Amino acid sequence: MSPKGRQLILGLGSNLGDRPQNIADAITALSLIPGTQVLACSQVIDSDPVGFQDQGNFLNCCIAIICNLDAGDLLQKTLGIELALGRVRTENKNGPRVIDIDLLFDEVGEYESAELTLPHPRWKERGFIVIPLRQLLQEPVLANHRGWISLKAEVDALTIGGAGLRVWQGPTPWIKTRT
Repeated sequence: MSPKGRQLILGLGSNLGDRPQNIADAITALSLIPGTQVLACSQVIDSDPVGFQDQGNFLNCCIAIICNLDAGDLLQKTLGIELALGRVRTENKNGPRVIDIDLLFDEVGEYESAELTLPHPRWKERGFIVIPLRQLLQEPVLANHRGWISLKAEVDALTIGGAGLRVWQGPTPWIKTRT
């Protein structure tokens, strides 16, 4: 039985350690939040670092969840997951990290607090978000959902260069093969 709630889209990234496993562990931890279900996962993008260049490449993807928590409570849960998986926050916001979980969009629209702004204020500037987001919004569970129609049109209208972005060809242990 799926939880009652609303759909949200999150961005996940990792550039330290076993990057695919870090993302898999984050998705598993998100799915264990009471009242939360992972609905879909995008393709994975291998991206050059942004801002602070002296670090390894990131793996990035977007996931859709349904959740009965409000965005502020979900943010606290994601921060706890990051900490549990070994994330260490430093002064350099663009520095290396085991895992990064960003809340990007809430189907109900805008959300504003001291800790969180939705939609994510810089999502349009980041190809490592736009490219997997575009693919994620094609998934039937999102493509036919009225909460994402205007976002899909906005994403489809964006022109994002592919410099420094590659589709990941390595393992994706969290994506189940469709048969």
